[in-house]
Amino acid sequence: QGLKPLVPTASPDLIFGTSKPAPGLPAADTFLGTNKVPDLQKVFQRSDGLPVHLKLGYPDRLLYRTTMALTIGGTIYCLVALIIASQPKKQ
Repeated sequence: QGLKPLVPTASPDLIFGTSKPAPGLPAADTFLGTNKVPDLQKVFQRSDGLPVHLKLGYPDRLLYRTTMALTIGGTIYCLVALIIASQPKKQ
């Protein structure tokens, strides 16, 4: 009889690799939108002296400043809490 192959000889159908639209969706892929990668590559590869995390303008600056404010505020809060906790308790 011989040995049987351990792997199937035919590959199974792809689950997500079909080109057919899902049932109930329109035939056109309008939900995919346009490819923004080339535009974003141009923005991020431009040499304007800005760090990568600030290249997209105002939203990035807002997130960066909020993060820094929360970090500094949290550090100050922890230091104050440590100072208060290290004080001897009055009885």
